[in-house]
Amino acid sequence: MQQLSGLDAAWLYLESDQTPIHLGGVYLFDASNRRHPIDFQAFRDHLAGRLEVARILRQRPVQVPLNLGSPYWIDDPDFSLDAHLSRYTLARPGDWPTLMRLAEDFFSRPLERNRPLWEMGFVEDVGPIEPARGPCVALLVKAHHTAVDGLSGEEMIWALLDPTPAPPRQLVSRPWLVETAPSAAELLLRTAAGLPGESLKMARLAGQMAAGVMGVAMEKILNRTALPPLPLTAPATLLNRPVTQQQRTVRSIQLPLQQLQSIRRLLPGATINDVVLAVCAGALRRYLLAHDGLPDQPLVAAVPIALRSREHWQSQGNQVSAMLVALATTESEPLQRFRQIHSGAQDAKRYSRRLQPELLAEMIPSALFYLLSSLSRRLYRAQQLGPLFNLFITHVPGPREPLYLRGAPLMRHLGMAPIFHGLGLILVITSYLDTLTISLTSCPDILPDPEVFIAALDESCAELAKLTTAR
Repeated sequence: MQQLSGLDAAWLYLESDQTPIHLGGVYLFDASNRRHPIDFQAFRDHLAGRLEVARILRQRPVQVPLNLGSPYWIDDPDFSLDAHLSRYTLARPGDWPTLMRLAEDFFSRPLERNRPLWEMGFVEDVGPIEPARGPCVALLVKAHHTAVDGLSGEEMIWALLDPTPAPPRQLVSRPWLVETAPSAAELLLRTAAGLPGESLKMARLAGQMAAGVMGVAMEKILNRTALPPLPLTAPATLLNRPVTQQQRTVRSIQLPLQQLQSIRRLLPGATINDVVLAVCAGALRRYLLAHDGLPDQPLVAAVPIALRSREHWQSQGNQVSAMLVALATTESEPLQRFRQIHSGAQDAKRYSRRLQPELLAEMIPSALFYLLSSLSRRLYRAQQLGPLFNLFITHVPGPREPLYLRGAPLMRHLGMAPIFHGLGLILVITSYLDTLTISLTSCPDILPDPEVFIAALDESCAELAKLTTAR
């Protein structure tokens, strides 16, 4: 058994009926050039041969009584692949909007805690959808945030695919250790035995946090860099309300990477991530202005920072930190907004590396974290607590080479991520080949007009791209 980290356990504690906490994606494959269609059984057999790619596919959490310690991962003794797979056929015309409606229903359902925390849906008879000239198939995927972060979740999917249209590679299987679920007494004894080590760990983490605070102070004094926004200082907006329904809204827009690279060159030292933040900031400004809801303070985005190396992506759980970035939404001129975001992101990266905010989840005892999570949900539902920040904007770069499912090339994909009470919108950015996709996840009572927001993203990118042609 392996115990969950504090951050991994936090995602379990934060979950509620209205806020299922899983990550997911939609993957569309062009099956028009295959001699034989990819049916559900063929996909099931393919997946069964790839279960080695991530141990988490066969593990589930077991909780310590009274949440006196973080839960443990065990190999599920009752694992059944068929319990995690569903087969779907789209209603005619089987187009992209129809697929997205199915995906929204799929993502709206929470995962069951009594088995490994993932699910896949295989969708037959999709399309044709441009640029495919014939039938397509799609894959819907979701996994609990306690098991994967954005990078490991994407890498898990890439490992199910192949870099060539040749016959799929065969993985060497190994026998899985069959464990019986531990009793409550076993869990309590194991947790108690680990208390001395936990005390040493807490002392070590406290020292790291103290050193981080000192580092932040020195950074401020010596380099005169601006402090990033603090939690709970973000302005309230119409997007920062309690989540009152389980239904999810998912939409996406595709942008050419070449165009984003041209925008990046407007500012020396800027990154693609800075460009993405600027595009999202412009869209937020447009959307809130259109709804007479733009605050006179800049919106604040939490931007996850991957700590996981590409060599160690198979390790389960979350290896991620975050930085807070002011989005300059009060600035009307797009290039000046871009410049302020670039500068703010640079400062936020420096402070985040020193402060390591991810350590906070490891320092709070499990029982206390559970109680705090329950209290925060009540406060947010009662609207007695302002937003920690306004939204997440998470960027997970993907491969620049084509990938295939049993010979069918991947055409496009999008990501989704959870929303929370007080944080009713999250933007997930993924890339593949020469295209970057921005996807939004929300719910109908917070974002009733997602197409308006998608149009605002398109217009925001266009106004920045226009600046590149003026030079």
